[in-house]
Amino acid sequence: MPRKSRGTIGILTAGGDCPGLNAVIRGVAKAAMHHGIRVLGIRDGFRGLVENRTVELSNGLVSGILMQGGTFLGSSRDKPHKMPVGHRVVDMTEVAVRNYRRLGLDCLVCLGGNGTQKNALRLHQRGGINVLTLPKTIDNDVAETDITFGFDSAMSIATEAIDRLHTTATSHHRIIVCEIMGHSAGWLCLGAGIAGGADVILIPEIPYDLDVIVRSLAHRRRAGKRFSIIAVAEGILSRAEAERRTALGKKQKKNSEKTPAPVAPHAPDAVHLVHEPVASRLARHIQQLTGVEARVTSLGHVQRGGPPTAFDRLLCTRLGTKAGELLAQGHYNIMVGVKGTECVPVPLENVAGLKRTVPPDHPWLRTARLVETCLGDEAV
Repeated sequence: MPRKSRGTIGILTAGGDCPGLNAVIRGVAKAAMHHGIRVLGIRDGFRGLVENRTVELSNGLVSGILMQGGTFLGSSRDKPHKMPVGHRVVDMTEVAVRNYRRLGLDCLVCLGGNGTQKNALRLHQRGGINVLTLPKTIDNDVAETDITFGFDSAMSIATEAIDRLHTTATSHHRIIVCEIMGHSAGWLCLGAGIAGGADVILIPEIPYDLDVIVRSLAHRRRAGKRFSIIAVAEGILSRAEAERRTALGKKQKKNSEKTPAPVAPHAPDAVHLVHEPVASRLARHIQQLTGVEARVTSLGHVQRGGPPTAFDRLLCTRLGTKAGELLAQGHYNIMVGVKGTECVPVPLENVAGLKRTVPPDHPWLRTARLVETCLGDEAV
């Protein structure tokens, strides 16, 4: 049986900010303190651990932060094993572990996405310290959880933006391309696109054919629909680009010493001083091929900002309090994920290094096709 813990934990937020971080901090802290555990907040992610910058959390300090966006502890993308120090990048793992022990921590709680899961596991494996993580990202792409906190809030923001774009697109009979975050996962764009009634939804998991998109837009015009909304995930690739990337990957795997073949300028792994945003390039091509005026809106970091939705507040509180219970029972080196209606512990090694993308048979894709949404791979 796991031992009953009455020790000290540290909690940090790492990676990009998103709605719900403060709600999770509150949930973890209150539940841990309920079980008699002392809670230290670590400033600015893993950098704060390396620099030994902490604040003791109390019920009073975490009260009233449930509905606030961002993270009052601050965040950073610094990794303990690759931390910028002056003009150098230094492995500060030993310093992080030493400070963990100096602070008398029984466990380090890390709130973050894919990178944070890997960094937490690396600290556990290299430093022998206890860690516990919670899945945070608007991209919804952390493995071994049905949903990440922050996703619902970002999807609501993107959906509202698409709602607003409908009115201006209708008024001017335009095609409007809306670029939505998500990195190499299409969850955010797909969910917001369906909820906002986008006419075309392009996600990284489905390479698109420009001719298919143009035919779909032309079909709408012939049907008397004089505007169109295209929701575009930032990591999309055309079929030709996807084929080149696959071929390049095979070539590099076969002979890693050979010089990589050139890739398209807008591909994420291309090195150029200036990249034309994928949404801008797509809009330009569509306008040329259709003769219809096209405009681009990139939502950018506005998707990360503002207060969390009611759904995220509830999810964050449930995840945080479950983490507090597990910490009190001495369960470490896990991520607290969501499976169905339950918050459950998952071995961290089953999460780190993996990414959850939209599977080809996901119900959301079938839903989109049944309401005649073009996904770029086949004409409506």
